[in-house]
Amino acid sequence: MGSYKKDKHRPSPLPESSNSNKDEMGSYNYKMFNLFNRKFKITEAEPPKDVKQLFSKFSNGGSHMTADQLRRFLVLHQDELDCTLADAQKIVEEVINRRHHLTRYSRHSLNLDDFFHFLLYDDLNGPITSQVHNDMTAPLAQYFIYTGHNSYLTGNQLSSDCSEVPIVKALQRGVRVIELDLWPGSAKDEILVLHGRTLTTPVPLIKCLKSIRDYAFASSPYPVIITLEDHLTPELQAKVAEMVTQTFGGMLYYPESDSLLQFPSPESLKHRIIISTKPPKEYLESSGIKRKGPLSPGGRNSSEEDDEASGIPCHTAELEADDRSDSDQDDVDLTDCDNKSGQLGAPAYKRLITIHAGKPKGCLKDALKVAADKVRRLSLSEQELEKAAATNGTDVVRFTQNNILRIYPKGTRITSSNYKPLVGWMHGAQMIAFNMQGYGKSLWLMHGMFRANGGCGYLKKPDFLLEKGPNNEVFDPKTKLPVTKTLNVKVYLGDGWRLDFSHTHFDSYSPPDFYTKVYIVGVPADAAKRKTKIIEDNWSPAWNEEFTFPLTVPELALLRVEVQEYDMSDKDDFGGQTCLPVLDLRPGIRSVPLHDKKGEKLKNVRLLMGFQFV
Repeated sequence: MGSYKKDKHRPSPLPESSNSNKDEMGSYNYKMFNLFNRKFKITEAEPPKDVKQLFSKFSNGGSHMTADQLRRFLVLHQDELDCTLADAQKIVEEVINRRHHLTRYSRHSLNLDDFFHFLLYDDLNGPITSQVHNDMTAPLAQYFIYTGHNSYLTGNQLSSDCSEVPIVKALQRGVRVIELDLWPGSAKDEILVLHGRTLTTPVPLIKCLKSIRDYAFASSPYPVIITLEDHLTPELQAKVAEMVTQTFGGMLYYPESDSLLQFPSPESLKHRIIISTKPPKEYLESSGIKRKGPLSPGGRNSSEEDDEASGIPCHTAELEADDRSDSDQDDVDLTDCDNKSGQLGAPAYKRLITIHAGKPKGCLKDALKVAADKVRRLSLSEQELEKAAATNGTDVVRFTQNNILRIYPKGTRITSSNYKPLVGWMHGAQMIAFNMQGYGKSLWLMHGMFRANGGCGYLKKPDFLLEKGPNNEVFDPKTKLPVTKTLNVKVYLGDGWRLDFSHTHFDSYSPPDFYTKVYIVGVPADAAKRKTKIIEDNWSPAWNEEFTFPLTVPELALLRVEVQEYDMSDKDDFGGQTCLPVLDLRPGIRSVPLHDKKGEKLKNVRLLMGFQFV
């Protein structure tokens, strides 16, 4: 390696063209200092030693592997116990068709290269279980739920456009909780969705509702929950009730009683849409619950959440349990609204609410008290959760065994960044509300967590978060636990970058120098980081390195993988990432597709990795 290598400040090479940069022998030409060419041969990925040995073992030393031999490999080494001969035959036919464009009558077995390529096809040999496998018949409170925050925003929290487009994208990704902030428009019956008291441009509510109707079950049949942050008069609440019932029709579920003793199950709510918000003010007051706190200059009630947004702690103020955006607006004051219209609007609107958000009084410990006669939802900011975890951890766990806890980003995250979700999951919080447009490593973890259970958007919580002891004790997240499972991870090789990126994308003067970082993200005791060596000047790097991760809480562990390209004189370049739920990993040698920084899957880039539990 010369001193020129990785110097991104040197002059750019000549413009790339497929004819001038890649010669007939399969090599790339790199222009050096605009003076001379350097030629690097393209090397195709080759089967690792382990793959060759497995092929020899299951083909009985032959040159080809039959469908029955492939089935034995899948059952015995890949732990696919339900694989049939017919399944294996379909794989053989598909691989031969892709690689050789031959009909199934031309060949009936795989050679070594076919077998190697089969292992690299992530749609045939992916890293995680693709089917729903959790029990889906328990109450909603027993599941982690894929939850969005301010789902209508296209960008930052202060000035971006509001649109139905990010709602559609979230639903297509599998998000099951969509948040809408409702505000009155300038016209009499106009209802808008926007981040109130900011410069965000609004979108009509009806557009959002129709988009939810059309895309709610594009990726999952399990229920979509719409959380409403409501800033409307009773008349407009009645209008919302009318719009919701007309738009969703039979898709809409709401209970017959005013309050539920327990929530329905995801299985019973398949292809249904449910509403979560606080009941209208008139209903709350008729129940003896009064609004507290003076009106702020903006016409809203001051609350503990306003203090949180300003960074001022408040430990004794009334806790708001309704949905808030991260600027923490309260509702408009309805004291002077026409009582008659309130009586007309509130019952129809209230009737549609399945998951009630209430307004518990007092301190945090009081807010977390479990009611015997009803279940509800409570919202806490990420900061409030941290306080609760430090002082009332077991109270949080006990609350979430039957009730729903929603965590939302703090008010200073104006760029739509996100927070670390593990604290919430460790305490049983079902709705970790994330800005799905807020790219970053925290969002990669959220994507990874909800790849589990077939990507359906609902994950059954671990038993330890749901159980009670003989003296009504619950799991204490601060407890140190023993190692219960060990995960062995082997990083064999990577391939596909030369197909997805230009030959000078990573380095202007030579092929890339890739290395892989492997993380365990979970409870603090399980956190770990490993790194492979750097493979220089190779578009298809082979590392063949193995790492071991002891786990105390494998149920909450995520395997995060990131490929970087080493740069001597500048920041290393990003080469792809993924995050996988540990307990859904499929044993054996697997193809692991990588994603870009936004979480979109790269077309060709993947790693060949091995997973084994001991």
